[in-house]
Amino acid sequence: MQLEVNRHSATPIAQQLEAGIRTWIAAHGAGGGRRLPSIRHLAATHHISRNTVIEAYERLVASGLVRSQPGSGFYVADNAAALVSPPTTANGLEEVTNGLWGLFSANEHTLKLGCGWLPSDWREGDDLTHAIRQVARKSRSGIFEYSTPQGPQELRGLIQERLRPLAITADAQQIVMTGGGSHSLDLLVRMLLEPGDVVFVETPGYYNLFGLLHLQRIRVIGVPRLADGPDIERLEALLAQYRPKLLYINSVFHNPTGSTLTAAIAHRVLQLAEQHDFQIIEDDIYADFQHTPTTRLATLDGLNRVFYLGSFSKSLSSSLRVGFIAAPTTLVQRLVDIKMLTSISASRFAEQVVTVMLQNGSYRKLTERLRIKLANQMAMALTMLNNAGWEVYTQPAGGMFVWAKPPTAITPETLSELANRWEITLSPGHLFFVDNQPTPWLRLNVAYMQDPRAKAFIEAGR
Repeated sequence: MQLEVNRHSATPIAQQLEAGIRTWIAAHGAGGGRRLPSIRHLAATHHISRNTVIEAYERLVASGLVRSQPGSGFYVADNAAALVSPPTTANGLEEVTNGLWGLFSANEHTLKLGCGWLPSDWREGDDLTHAIRQVARKSRSGIFEYSTPQGPQELRGLIQERLRPLAITADAQQIVMTGGGSHSLDLLVRMLLEPGDVVFVETPGYYNLFGLLHLQRIRVIGVPRLADGPDIERLEALLAQYRPKLLYINSVFHNPTGSTLTAAIAHRVLQLAEQHDFQIIEDDIYADFQHTPTTRLATLDGLNRVFYLGSFSKSLSSSLRVGFIAAPTTLVQRLVDIKMLTSISASRFAEQVVTVMLQNGSYRKLTERLRIKLANQMAMALTMLNNAGWEVYTQPAGGMFVWAKPPTAITPETLSELANRWEITLSPGHLFFVDNQPTPWLRLNVAYMQDPRAKAFIEAGR
């Protein structure tokens, strides 16, 4: 086994050793059972400490590539071939996106019951139009020039104040503006991960993230999402098998289940993150739909190992792509550099429109009205589903989504026929699972459920 160790590299020697052994396994020993060089042999050959070799082997054991046999040494695991084979990026992307584009390409007359945004007739245009006119009238730079790389100081200061009610202490210098939540995720994936890294995600969970991770050749492991957050017992079991670099959590009004992270689960997640040394992305793009703030990981962690994501696109306008990341201080500049290389800046015009609406109070009043409206829609949707015999995964306290299963008498084929009959577009349940497993569960958007077509569809199996 020929391994190269570069003492001048910024990559720790243990990680270099781990990468070299991975490469050797892929080329020579993926069939399993091959005995690997002893700790003493590798340490002597490369003039490194035994502890460094032990760390490399322990990382390989944790990833499942290598098994330890006490008294005998280390061996290539029997399932190593599956672990070192190139990720099926193309197939993974097709599986994620094939059922997704229908939501965006469906004609305007189709009822998008499975979509992830508010109906157009819910959007309030007057205050937004006023803000757009004000920006156009007062700031020609807002129309023609790039924004600053990190985002306008004024807007970041306003966001800093909006985070205070959540007890998130984030200085404006820790906030980086982005072109929405998806842009935030793309930047963080580029910064934090390399091909072959392990990431834990919630399942069911956010399908667009799954596709992004497949695109970057990241190994994705699903952690079941329960009514109070990720399944802690399953998370602990997976941590005994893998060493993730990152855990992704959608804390409040989770997509697609509508559940909200509890304080007890949040504390335990952070304990495990400290114990197993992984970072966390906390996606909180539905925060403005919540009446009374609940526990956030970023609140408990103080932005130490948590990256906090927010967005204005869900509440204000899908066309105004404005989001932000609150990040650990030491990583802000690196995040800004990656943003500069990939997109230069976010939209200065959109950022200034949001700034105006935060300053004049119109955004605050808008979200207050949306919370009340969504809460009422949620209550009516849950009653409708219950009366029609549908099973609901959990009873959301607000937000847009209900994760529900039709009565067992309704087959998938019948469900599809019913949706076609009433010109309804659904989000196939399998999209929300890492392995695209078949499922009868559906994500339903409560903002669309008072439409007569939705009522007929829900009540058809009664």
